Amino acid sequence: MKNQIGQIEIFKAAMGNYPTGVTVVTAFNQEGKPMGMTVNSFTSVSLDPLLILWSIDKRVYAYNDFLKADKFTVNILAADQGVLCTLFSSKVEDRFSQCDWKTSELNLPVLSGSLAVLQCKVHKQIEAGDHTVLIGEVLDIQNDSKEPLLYHRRNIGAISDAFYN
Repeated sequence: MKNQIGQIEIFKAAMGNYPTGVTVVTAFNQEGKPMGMTVNSFTSVSLDPLLILWSIDKRVYAYNDFLKADKFTVNILAADQGVLCTLFSSKVEDRFSQCDWKTSELNLPVLSGSLAVLQCKVHKQIEAGDHTVLIGEVLDIQNDSKEPLLYHRRNIGAISDAFYN
């Protein structure tokens, strides 16, 4: 049997070879400041009720703030939003000053130009290893017919991009 470090590297390689969509999850912290992070661990869970999930690493800068938030937004990024993916995965502190966004009627930060926006209230939080899974009940959906931004083999791009063909 391979050692634990070897298994982790094999696991990362296998997961990196699985293409996913790219999202930026946003919310307001307890002080009312917007926070957000790039997330590709996102999926649907249930149709009745409408539930989605995403997971957050316990070492992330805003981990405690996201766990205290009672609502969040999943901004599913469009193919032309690679800059947002990079911005919200960086260590830049004031990310929202560098992008176009608004506060929604549900009092949540929403990024402009996204392929889809799911505004959610927290349904459940589940500790899972070095992450916490956040399950959200979808309160509002905005959907646009755009091409999605994808993550595959540590690259981001659209289906039509050369890296994906």
